[in-house]
Amino acid sequence: MIQVFGHMAPDTDATGSAIVWAWYLTEIKGTAAAPKLLGTPNTEAAFVLNRWGFDQPEIIADVAEGDDVVIVDTNNPAELPASINDANIIEIIDHHLLVGGIKTKGPINITVRPLACTATIMADLMGDDLAKAPDAIKGVMLSCILSDTLEFRSPTTTDTDVAWAKALADELGIDIPDYAAEMFAAKSDVSAFSDAELLRMDSKKYEVAGTNFRVSVLETTSPSTVLDRKASLMDTMTTVASEDGVDQLLLFVVDILNEESTLLVPNDLVKTVASKSFGADATGDTVVLPGVVSRKKQIIPNLAV
Repeated sequence: MIQVFGHMAPDTDATGSAIVWAWYLTEIKGTAAAPKLLGTPNTEAAFVLNRWGFDQPEIIADVAEGDDVVIVDTNNPAELPASINDANIIEIIDHHLLVGGIKTKGPINITVRPLACTATIMADLMGDDLAKAPDAIKGVMLSCILSDTLEFRSPTTTDTDVAWAKALADELGIDIPDYAAEMFAAKSDVSAFSDAELLRMDSKKYEVAGTNFRVSVLETTSPSTVLDRKASLMDTMTTVASEDGVDQLLLFVVDILNEESTLLVPNDLVKTVASKSFGADATGDTVVLPGVVSRKKQIIPNLAV
């Protein structure tokens, strides 16, 4: 049985793309596969699973030597099981920058394309076979695209992403603005999460000039819900950074509707990051970054210390 999974702290694309590709391998290619998760999915991903009638895939902590696996929505070993290089990696499908560090047992299929969403790549790879997919699979694919593009607001959005989203929505009879609003409302409901859980919910580790960061992003239609907790969040940053082996945690609260983000500024290091990375003068404990909504295209490439 092939295990298909995305990155730790699974969002809608990591969760949904694992389900989609496991379906494709099983039903179209005739190779038994099952989706897995490397953690609890975020609230938006949980909403999508429920909306389209899927049980939450099994959460796994690691892989065993020789396990057959397909990696989706990442190629970064830091976001994968500790024993990933012991597994038999069959394929990687991703839309992020190449990190390096993954070793395979032999030549494999690798598809990395500059699109906003892994599910968009899968739609292209499936071709005519996508017509055979049930509505639930198509609904998950649509959800992935709307999530990763922030309903086409993200600068990572391409014409290919938009075309597939509109085609899937038309076929399913889904009104994109209405459905996206439901998804984003689910993503914005973070009341049940502790500060530490919020800081790790959608985060990735990156090293910049010898400084190790955990870069966390919270996308929401209600930024005040998160920012009202900024004092306790900043207090918790120190603990989370220490536990996770990084020098500093950066938290960007992305306002989906106003297309801007607010960076929490707990110390002089983050103040320097704001200045050198975004030309922003942080005089208080937060700084607003107009137009900055994408970690992949706008935050990570610009990080400087």
